[in-house]
Amino acid sequence: MGEFLTTKEIAEKLNVSVRRVRQYIENNQLKAEKIGRDYMVRENELKNIQINEKAGRPKKEISKK
Repeated sequence: MGEFLTTKEIAEKLNVSVRRVRQYIENNQLKAEKIGRDYMVRENELKNIQINEKAGRPKKEISKK
């Protein structure tokens, strides 16, 4: 089956913030179960997630007038 991990543990493994992990869950990029106040994710679900984003704020688009 697989061991359950908290959002904090997943954030540490993926080197992202806890908020970003919650976004992955909300966007259905990561399957999770809500247990109490936190989400729990099976460890084997981590292999299914693809992180294609660069860290930080996206660059502004320069409007052409």
